[in-house]
Amino acid sequence: MMHFAKGVEGLLYAEVIVDIVVQALDRIFTYSIPEELEESITVGAQVAIPFGKNNRERRGFVMRIKNTPDYEPERIKGITRVLCDSSLVEGQLLQLAYWIREQYGSTLVQALSVVLPIKAKINEKSKVYYSLAVEENDAEKLLAAYESKHYVAKVRLLRALLEDKTLTKNMAVHALHIPYSTINTMYSDGIIKELSTREYRNPTTSKTGILPVHRLNAEQQSITDIFCCDYSNHEYKTYLLYGVTGSGKTEVYLEMLEKVLEEGREAIVLIPEIALTYQTVRRFANRFGDLVTVVHSKLSKGERYDQFERAKKGEVKIMIGPRSALFAPFSNLGLIIIDEEHETSYKSESPPKYHARETAIRRAELANASVVLGSATPSVESFHRAMKGEYKLLSLKKRAAGAVLPTVEVVDMRNELAAGNFKMFSRTLQAAVKERLFKGEQSILFINRRGYASFVSCRKCGFVVKCSHCDVSLKLHGKTRLVCHYCGYEEKIPLKCPECGSGYIRSFGTGTEKVEEQLHMAFPEARVLRMDADTTKQKGGHEKLLAAFANEEADILVGTQMIVKGHDFPKVTLVAALAADMSLYEQNFRSGERTFDLLTQAAGRAGRGDKRGHMIIQCYRPEQYAIAAAARQDYEGFYQEEIAYRKLLRYPPVSHMLAVFMAADNKVQVEKDSESIAEIVKQYIRGMENEQRPECIGPGEASVYRVQDVYRRILYIKYDDYQELVRIKNIIEDYVKCDSFSKRTRVYFDFDPMNIY
Repeated sequence: MMHFAKGVEGLLYAEVIVDIVVQALDRIFTYSIPEELEESITVGAQVAIPFGKNNRERRGFVMRIKNTPDYEPERIKGITRVLCDSSLVEGQLLQLAYWIREQYGSTLVQALSVVLPIKAKINEKSKVYYSLAVEENDAEKLLAAYESKHYVAKVRLLRALLEDKTLTKNMAVHALHIPYSTINTMYSDGIIKELSTREYRNPTTSKTGILPVHRLNAEQQSITDIFCCDYSNHEYKTYLLYGVTGSGKTEVYLEMLEKVLEEGREAIVLIPEIALTYQTVRRFANRFGDLVTVVHSKLSKGERYDQFERAKKGEVKIMIGPRSALFAPFSNLGLIIIDEEHETSYKSESPPKYHARETAIRRAELANASVVLGSATPSVESFHRAMKGEYKLLSLKKRAAGAVLPTVEVVDMRNELAAGNFKMFSRTLQAAVKERLFKGEQSILFINRRGYASFVSCRKCGFVVKCSHCDVSLKLHGKTRLVCHYCGYEEKIPLKCPECGSGYIRSFGTGTEKVEEQLHMAFPEARVLRMDADTTKQKGGHEKLLAAFANEEADILVGTQMIVKGHDFPKVTLVAALAADMSLYEQNFRSGERTFDLLTQAAGRAGRGDKRGHMIIQCYRPEQYAIAAAARQDYEGFYQEEIAYRKLLRYPPVSHMLAVFMAADNKVQVEKDSESIAEIVKQYIRGMENEQRPECIGPGEASVYRVQDVYRRILYIKYDDYQELVRIKNIIEDYVKCDSFSKRTRVYFDFDPMNIY
């Protein structure tokens, strides 16, 4: 335990948060530490405390230990006892929660609920066995007696136990059809005994035989050597592993993990979304067997609870999953790998709006661990930091196993229209798909929109069918179903225009369902699979579709961007992006980066086997720099263009941005409150002595002003100094808590937002 100088009363004090399951209180309470408990209480300890007027005993977590109280010692209650042994990992996670709350803006309760995601104990799952409680000779005599009396069920059970020694409860009841009454009678008579063992719900599909280690090429070996040398010297750094698609980044990860496990430490591997789980987990489990586990949103509460329990007890050493896996309770964490680190899903969309990249680096600092960020298209933020020397840059510039990058062809759809082709597939794409079907090869077609069409409107008066609760158009799913992608509201497509009564109401745009339909019409002989948020709703939906395509049960896979991220299908030689420049028109300063990332990652899915791949990009602006760079697969060229644009407009990572998001049920109230917050911020900025001051933009209406009948306004603040924006956030938080501010308006913060509100 760290030693503190005692206060004037000879006592130490602890800042305690009351158990968030019992009472959600967003504040710290100070308790004195009795002398006899000083050695057993550390940060992270679970303690019993008297709480409230009746001094009812509650559970609390010690967040901080100090030697002076904030108010009169005689008013401070004492900790009753320690509930369990203090844990280093819980102390680290609590410190991490503190850091998240301060850096990203939220309540402490929200930060704790993220960092300690398993808040309540789930019932343990046990496996029950039966075995003989008597000697075999006695059991054989009983068997003869039962046979003579025609006790059929007892005979089956006793004979099975004499043959197999043990029998599971499930086998006895469901396979041998032994009634519970028979089992209970034989147990009461002392003939059989019951054994119970803890059984973990394990979602991994590891194989019993661990696969041999792949031989690394020169580039891979060089990078592995650099990491292992640093690690052996206890130099725990943040690395950016920049490798072209198919360069074998996963093999490098495996070698790094091998080194960490040899040192007796544990690792976390983050993947961007559940669609990657199937192939990613299989490769890691094939190498490390039962030391690997996985968590993701489609697991049951029991499965998630069991994986965190196994990590806490040291029964697994590698946790794989999306953002939430970052908080696995490993006590000796040595490495955090973030694969496809450019992905936007690493940023939380609900408070606290933390980014897994920065949070992983902070957790690694607390644990003396390394961080590896991997991508073929690194985020502009990460590459910028690598160029500044904040991250150590490691590069893989060639594809592994002698494979070559695919050829990329850009088709200008304006020329297709001029030539009289009004279909969604260009003539080039149609010919390419036919060729793959003839050769028995596979193709992937993607469009970044699910559903059947973009919106439904009247061709006579221009009326657009909108959601009755949100300021957005409804999207067509199937032939007749209109759905709001913000709140889930549904209605049937009207037969006539609600505005003018005409029958000219039609769908505009396209989506995955429509692409699938058009593929069936253009290539009736093709077997087509569709993968999007609608076809993967059920548990295991991603795995089933990906496994079917991997097993060559389909010729064409069509879907949203989830189908072109991280997958490895050797038979795929053609990838096509439909309406590739659609994402450029998003109201977002990151739209160019996202377009480049998506197209480059998509190209990487083609030609991963022994045949060279081909990528077709269909668009209307082939000259745009993000599309032109993606066609050349030129990340450095794209980065130079993009960073110049960010510098010009003071966007991240050159500067930082704080979005202050305000929402209320009352339109007038949110307008009034947003203006008062803006004035507080502008007053603070006017009082700053710096020559270059923060830039305040707004407040104004969010791009979608009303969602689920809630009105939303936004204020943006740009500045080079991140910590100055944190101070501005703190000023707003203090103002929101004061009595003069309306409690009807909810205020949220988003630092360096991934999306524009």
